[in-house]
This record gives sequence, C-alpha cells and structure tokens, in this order.
Amino acid sequence: MPELQRLRADHAPAVLAFELANRAYFATFISDRGDEFYEHFTERHNALLAEQEAGTCVFHVLVGEDGTVLGRFNLVDLEDGTAELGYRVAQHVAGRGVATATVQELCRLAAAQYGLRTLRAATTYDNVASQKVLTKGGFVPAGPAELGGRPGTWYQRDLAAD
Repeated sequence: MPELQRLRADHAPAVLAFELANRAYFATFISDRGDEFYEHFTERHNALLAEQEAGTCVFHVLVGEDGTVLGRFNLVDLEDGTAELGYRVAQHVAGRGVATATVQELCRLAAAQYGLRTLRAATTYDNVASQKVLTKGGFVPAGPAELGGRPGTWYQRDLAAD
C-alpha cells in the first residue's frame, strides 16, 4: 500500500525520476517546468527542504511499495491557519482514486499535525479529473483562478468543520 511521507533529502532521486517519467503527461494539465527545472533539480529540491524547515511549506511524496514516487502533495504558503494545496500523480495511477484518497489523508494531516483550518487549491477548467478530486475531498468552488495563463477555479475546504 502506498505511503504518504514528508519530503526528505533522500527522496530526491525518486522524485526526479517521477518528474521526468511524467513530464509530458503533466504538461497536458499545467505549464511545463522547463529544462532548467530538471537541470538544477538538486538545488530546487534542497530549496524545498529549506522552505519546509522554515515552516512556510510542507511537502509530501506518495511512495509505492517498491520505493517509486507515485505522487507529490504539497501544502504551501502556510500562514494564519491557511495553506494552498497542490498535487500531481503519476500517469499510470491516475484515475484509480489515488489522488482522491491522498488529498483526503493530507486534509486530515493538515488539521491534526499542522494546525491548519483552511485549504485552498486551484485547477484549470479543462482539468476535470482534478476538479473531481477536490470535490470528493470536500472542497467547494470559491472563485476564479488563473494557472499559467489558463482560466480555472479556486476551491476551498474548511478543515475546522470536520
């Protein structure tokens, strides 16, 4: 069974492999990160760990039984009990409930371990799968959003109501 783990330094090789293997798939939903992201991956990974250590963000990876990364689930811009949720899952597990179950688990962690009361997430209009994940995770539409120049919707979940 996959396990949601807080991001660590030793996750770097598996996270990079996940990103490279799914690059074209992710680009169908969100802007491509560009070659520089991959060329400087180690520095970026270390920067994420520093942000996590500073308490402004909390990054997670969903790790399969074989040690491969199946998804990334992040809470960013933690401030005043609120954070923004972002996630992506590998193409080979998409559509199997992995994102939905992990978002629900992360919502529980956000309230219980990180003391968050509200989560926000945005998705483009054409990313119907992500909209379903958020809706099944208890999020409700909360206004217009723009992601990489593409129109979408902000969603919000009140964790205190749980």
